[in-house]
Amino acid sequence: MPYESGADWQYDVPTTGSTHLPPDAGYGKALRSQGYGFEVAVADLIDNSIDAGADKIVVHFLRDAERILTLLIIDNGRGMDDASLDAAMTVGRRREYGDGALGMYGTGLKAASLSRAGSLTVVSRTRRSRAAGRRLTAEGIEDSFRCDTVDPRYAQDLVDRYDGIIEWQGTVVRWDRVSDFDTVARGQSDQYLSKAIARLETHLGLYLHRFLQQGLKLDIAVWDVSATGGVRGSLGEELDHIAVEALDPFGYKVPGKAGYPLAITAPVEGVGDVELTAHIWPAKSKQAGFRQIGPLNERQGFYFYRNDRLVQAGGWNGLRSPEGHLALARIAVDLPSVPHDVFSLDVKKEGVTVTPAFTLGLDKAEAASGTTFHGYLADAEAAYRDGAKRTEIVRKPVTAPGKGLDPKIKRVIKEELPEKPGEEPIAFTWSALPDDVFFDLDRENNAILLNKAFREDFNDGRRGGSNDAPMLKSLLYLLLEDCFGLGRWERARQDRIDYWNTILLSSAHAERERRARTSS
Repeated sequence: MPYESGADWQYDVPTTGSTHLPPDAGYGKALRSQGYGFEVAVADLIDNSIDAGADKIVVHFLRDAERILTLLIIDNGRGMDDASLDAAMTVGRRREYGDGALGMYGTGLKAASLSRAGSLTVVSRTRRSRAAGRRLTAEGIEDSFRCDTVDPRYAQDLVDRYDGIIEWQGTVVRWDRVSDFDTVARGQSDQYLSKAIARLETHLGLYLHRFLQQGLKLDIAVWDVSATGGVRGSLGEELDHIAVEALDPFGYKVPGKAGYPLAITAPVEGVGDVELTAHIWPAKSKQAGFRQIGPLNERQGFYFYRNDRLVQAGGWNGLRSPEGHLALARIAVDLPSVPHDVFSLDVKKEGVTVTPAFTLGLDKAEAASGTTFHGYLADAEAAYRDGAKRTEIVRKPVTAPGKGLDPKIKRVIKEELPEKPGEEPIAFTWSALPDDVFFDLDRENNAILLNKAFREDFNDGRRGGSNDAPMLKSLLYLLLEDCFGLGRWERARQDRIDYWNTILLSSAHAERERRARTSS
């Protein structure tokens, strides 16, 4: 627009031309400072896998005897060829997303990865192209956004290592120089991984719960790459493996008040009618979807979904402050697919900003039955107060179960029994023990040791995995949990351990004999 001299006000800024200004290398520091938490960054990469059509995804922590080395995310999605890899690794390049895609801005792969790691490598192959790879590093970005080409021989080797996941197509994302891992002191890897995996499992189980309920297989595994046994190409030894289960924030069996969940329609200017599904949890519920996804005050309120992906887990978005008597109130909202300016999603996909139009729409929101949104809140508060009057039996706290027990069982134990604060979880380990011992206690390291000579007897003749023999381990946990975290070790308690050992050893031999007769 030309400049109009003497005009009272220029409604458009006059210009005389334009030029293209590529980003300065210093932009890389901003890219790496997006504030991604570890779990949020991993979830962002898994979104890419889901967008690529993957139905099998594994998060691999790789370690050696002394430290945690790297993190990989492997999927069986469509994969990428050389041109697609170049586009995916180009900083600032935004690709076109379909209506149902989880990706939005085109920065997640780079920003999420380089905010947590000094090096990002992506290796991929499609049904029609060979394995190829690219690597971005913090130093490469400062060097005019240099992107390295991965040796195709290594790319093929990496894909071949994961042929149980990647059959004809798929992708491996690799993080090296992970900042979280660099803070772990030598000898503390087990403790770090136990807590990190628990947090990651909870985050992924919650934010991706609809996909997990629809059949997505998402696993988390830990491998010791130093334990190869001299076998060339071996991944090493699997130390832990869990299947992530859906943590449904609306997964109660019976609602806290009859008539719920309830569909409420809010007329929102700029969008139209927005459907709200109002839920009231039963008071004092111990289910994982209620208790194990975070503090109850933070988890009340709105649960926004975009294309079935949870992008906000609780919060009132300025409508009101969290209050204890609304702990049972949760509202599911699927964000409208039509273009609008009312709901804005942050780049990390963990929060939604709303305009006053949404709040005004809630004031007019109503169900077909005539119940208003504010009437729903009153119902949720009443359900909470009624529940608070009921008495309940207080169960004795226990030391939490840890590595070696199936995550589904651990979740049920958490639902049923309160945990002792500050206690290291009780782990299960198959160990070399004397022939006359079925189990032993390593009280210093909070572990129950099982005689590995009997391992195949409890795994149908197979070696079993890291979370094998669930019934045996569950019974031993209930039997031995109170033997940990004690001060002086009493003779009577040792006597109890001794006769339990004798009885269980006899039972194990009987189990072996029964299996031998059945198979003969």
